[in-house]
Amino acid sequence: MRAKNKDFTLENGERLEDLQCNNLKIVQNKNLYTFTSDSVILANFVRTKPGDVAVEIGTGSGVISILVQAKNPLEKIFAFEIQPQMANLANKNILINNLQQKIQVFCEDIKNFENYIEKGCANVIFCNPPYFKPTNFKQTDCNKIAKEEVCLNLDALCQIASEILKDGGSFYVCEPAERCSELICTLQKHKLSTKEIFFTENGKEKVKTVFVKAVKGGRFGTKVMPNLITNDENGDYLESLQTKNFLK
Repeated sequence: MRAKNKDFTLENGERLEDLQCNNLKIVQNKNLYTFTSDSVILANFVRTKPGDVAVEIGTGSGVISILVQAKNPLEKIFAFEIQPQMANLANKNILINNLQQKIQVFCEDIKNFENYIEKGCANVIFCNPPYFKPTNFKQTDCNKIAKEEVCLNLDALCQIASEILKDGGSFYVCEPAERCSELICTLQKHKLSTKEIFFTENGKEKVKTVFVKAVKGGRFGTKVMPNLITNDENGDYLESLQTKNFLK
């Protein structure tokens, strides 16, 4: 069954949610990959300046790009998504929020970025990448591509980010906490210096995720920020995660 909602139609498996920011909405599909709190945290971490051009690698439903543009002054976001179903959903969310002038989605493998944008064109790149090495665990193709490095591994991601960034440009990325050392070393290999870093905790003193801002050609020297506690002792998300400025 399809559900009508003003100027658009919710397809089977889709639901409309309030992003609790500037009256923005997001459609998610339970049959595809749905975003987690890491996406919201990453969006709050990103900083841009007026006139900046940004690139998102692996936009999924478009939620991070939508939140980033709402909270930052910038010129344009080019969002790449390899999966057609997810790219279609991202475009739907951009239309729902009337953001066609701010965000452009390319349904393409980021490895082919030069067919759409030039090297050294971006001031800012952000990415919530696949977290895990490829496994034999059975899941839908959509979830496997979103969660495992079957199409893009960490080394390729950092190399591509370095190629797209201007000198002095910023790359915002997150990974499981246990991959922190690998992430920092891989960033440095591709001339991306870690400048800001923090971890998230789940409310039970378990560190879960590392968030990093790296600068292309940046000098050594890293600001280590306090851990961000995301859940209470019962596992419920803290109210602070539902506000738009919790990292600012």
